[in-house]
Amino acid sequence: MEAFDTLRSNLLSPLVLAFILGMIATLVKSDLEFPEPIYKFISLYLLFAIGINGGIELAGTSLAEFWAPATAAIFLAVATPTWCYLILRRVGRFDVSNAAGIAALYGSVSSVTFIASMALMESVGQSVEGFIPTMAALMEWGVVVALFIGRLGMRRDGMKLGEVVRDTLTGRSVILLLGGLVIGVVIGERNYERIEPVFNDLFRGILTLFLLEMGMVAARQLRDFAKVGPFMVGFGIGMPIIHGIVGVTLGTLAGLSVGGAFVLGALAASSSYIDAPAAVRATLPQANPSIYLTSSLGITLPFNLLIGLPLYYQYAQLLQAWWYPLGS
Repeated sequence: MEAFDTLRSNLLSPLVLAFILGMIATLVKSDLEFPEPIYKFISLYLLFAIGINGGIELAGTSLAEFWAPATAAIFLAVATPTWCYLILRRVGRFDVSNAAGIAALYGSVSSVTFIASMALMESVGQSVEGFIPTMAALMEWGVVVALFIGRLGMRRDGMKLGEVVRDTLTGRSVILLLGGLVIGVVIGERNYERIEPVFNDLFRGILTLFLLEMGMVAARQLRDFAKVGPFMVGFGIGMPIIHGIVGVTLGTLAGLSVGGAFVLGALAASSSYIDAPAAVRATLPQANPSIYLTSSLGITLPFNLLIGLPLYYQYAQLLQAWWYPLGS
């Protein structure tokens, strides 16, 4: 019954309803659209706000609390793109460039899924550790791991991995999350009160607009289902479930709260479609965008927002209810 209540709460939230409305608007060929500058502003605002709020929370966190979850995040950044690549090569029979390109997206994280998972925890009253944005930034390194594997597989000297590392570290999601985190730690709770109306009170309203735009973007990819084939449809749904379970499990073992373990699972289950595709295009131009973008944006994102997040949250609750009494 609790699982049904969580699912209903997620599906009836303003965020998911806005996402569904965006999909409907595109499918009925409405002329609704966001100007590109407004969309970019909204995405930058959301990432920066998460970073600052995380920094405020992080100020009171000790290293002893952080090292185990950070280790789990680094493990996921290495493991998820590696086994995705192997599955795509050996089971899906993809060539090296396409396997590595898809693995790069599924080894990285989606800022939209991350933001939605944080919002879901807020709506159900679950606290989340302040260092979670740092873990999201650490998991962005999955892009580098996947592209390094692709480079080894293709044995081509023309691909400069150093540029990929630089682009990952200077990408807007990493800069805004880590930069905001540092600012939050430095200014502290007292100085934060001056900017709190902008970075806290307005957050959910702007996030709702962002999900409306994401619904329109995702619906455009639905038309390309035939291009990805049944294997990629299964991959786009199956891998997030596996990654979500692994992420929640590792988060629980690392000592995270229910909310923290859930968000780590949501990060692991997500698939990038903004920063990672740019790196793939630059490093693996042979990879087919219609495959990796349709799978990530048209399959995995809607699945996670509509079904995956409540599923991972329910698993996090069940696992911690079982684990901690056992551990004590």
